[in-house]
Amino acid sequence: MPSTRRRALAATTVTCALALGGLVAVPAANAAAGTDTAAAAAAAAAAPAPAAGTFLAPYWVELDLTGDRQVTADDLEVLSSVLGATSASSGWSSISVADGDDDGVITISDVAALSQRIVYDDGPFEIVEASVVTMQAAMNAGVTTSVELTQDYLDRIAAYDTTKVDPAGNGRPLRSIITTSQVALAAAAEADATRASDGMTDMLLGVPIAVKDNYDTVDMPTTGGCGCWDGNQTTTDAAMVAGLRASGAVILAKASLDEFAFGFASEFSSYQPAGTSTLVASPYVTSQTAGGSSGGTGAAIAANLAGIGFGTDTGGSIRIPSSFNQLVGVRPTVGLASRDGIIPLALSQDTGGPIARTVTDAAVALDSVTGVDAADPVTAEQQGLVPESYTSFLDADALAGTRIGYVTSMVSTNRTTARLFAEALVTLQAQGATVVPISTPPSGFAAVLAEGSGSTNEFKHDLDAYVARHLAPNVEARSLQGVLASGMYVPSRAGTYRSRDAVTEATYQGWAGPTGTHTTAIANGHALVTSMLEDQDLDTLIYPSGNPYAAFSTNMRLSPNTGMPAVTVPMGQATDADGTVTGAGVNLEFLGRDYAEGDLLGLAYAFEQATGPSQSRTAPTYYGPLPAG
Repeated sequence: MPSTRRRALAATTVTCALALGGLVAVPAANAAAGTDTAAAAAAAAAAPAPAAGTFLAPYWVELDLTGDRQVTADDLEVLSSVLGATSASSGWSSISVADGDDDGVITISDVAALSQRIVYDDGPFEIVEASVVTMQAAMNAGVTTSVELTQDYLDRIAAYDTTKVDPAGNGRPLRSIITTSQVALAAAAEADATRASDGMTDMLLGVPIAVKDNYDTVDMPTTGGCGCWDGNQTTTDAAMVAGLRASGAVILAKASLDEFAFGFASEFSSYQPAGTSTLVASPYVTSQTAGGSSGGTGAAIAANLAGIGFGTDTGGSIRIPSSFNQLVGVRPTVGLASRDGIIPLALSQDTGGPIARTVTDAAVALDSVTGVDAADPVTAEQQGLVPESYTSFLDADALAGTRIGYVTSMVSTNRTTARLFAEALVTLQAQGATVVPISTPPSGFAAVLAEGSGSTNEFKHDLDAYVARHLAPNVEARSLQGVLASGMYVPSRAGTYRSRDAVTEATYQGWAGPTGTHTTAIANGHALVTSMLEDQDLDTLIYPSGNPYAAFSTNMRLSPNTGMPAVTVPMGQATDADGTVTGAGVNLEFLGRDYAEGDLLGLAYAFEQATGPSQSRTAPTYYGPLPAG
């Protein structure tokens, strides 16, 4: 690891802007420099033990001074009572964690920073653009409930998803949701009951989530976007869905996708007459695609139809819709999250991950879906490599002292993309990063980008395994031949299904077997790019995730062709002067070493904070708050 990589968190890392009803009143007698901290230490030692099962993301609990794994008014009282204490004071070790600016003295700034860790707010709540922290604050304060949040999102889906609200003549409905859960409100009521009895047990407690409709769910069919599987009601959840439910999240809906996750168009046939299909629209410019294959997830989260979304990525299917819809997307290391119960496209490269409106939301969401799963053996590799929480990496100063490389040929000449990337480089440098242009990458780098997707040679083999383990017994289309025979699929895909069905087991093994050409190419790509990072002492490689409503070259292939993780974050939008597609978003992508998701989220968070909300993300014009009543 480069020596410049930073781990320490400043107390002012995340500004949650949670109102506490006024400043903390501190008796003047306690403000004298050198105040004895023995009483505060004794109070902390006498604190009650943590409630059984309570778990909050470490960022919000690491400044706990009373030992109950929460930051509450009790902690503020402890810290306020020792204002003016210094590193020379007795008992300093019991409060030093709250010296956020590391100046060796407890000041009112430290108290204010500590107060920002209290996830509590009695102010007004607006669901549009609400973050997980805002939702938790409002639910903790009783300003709203999970039931109300869930109903609000269901109302927004009903009002916005299938209705043309863009007045442009070529505008289209979003069509981002395939199914909503009939038990979501009951799950939300359960979350509210948990909060009432045990407090906020998890940062996802009661948060409504939409998952791509290739994730198995026991309460909704899993169609894969294909009408041929409209009746696929599985008896188990996908492993990642199970993780979300265990955290108390509400699985709200199944998001639309490109049928069987093949491409970037996000065209699906679920619950439509034979021979017909529908395209998902971007909420920013509804005549444009939301990207794919997780386009429904991208459109839904951008339009505020759910709190957080999950997609899958084989060759760009999380990162493309994130870029098209001004969202944060995480393509994890293959092996970080189990793929069991997700309809596969190509298991050599498939991985699932969050799509969210902020880096913080993405980090919170990722926490709930990691873990070793015997049903997906590659997850065994993560042992000892997963932090307690990815939120612990969210440092606004994470870019300081880093070395960031970019391959010059991966930067598009598109006017919007070139402008935004140049501005991003300035931002990175202003935050203390050293930016290293690489005009001549190592020999073999072009071959890494040129390696194709596994979807052609692997789909039939991997789909057959899913059918055998998960497909509901009543579904008749149990093979690609069955899909074709059903007539219930995107009409333009017939040739694709025939060619995929013609792939033999020998071809599959020669491609994706233990010594297959594709298996070898991914291993070689991983070794080459890892060595590239090490040789130049780089923390990450960056590149644009695409152009306005378009992919760029083979940029999306770098992560899947190495198995290495990538985080994509908005870097701005197209303007009229660009002459491209005004308002279209373009993202900056950070790629790093295996299981370095935390580092990448930290860098993306620091970039997000430096660019500011108006540049990093804008809310879609036509999908604002619903009319009152």
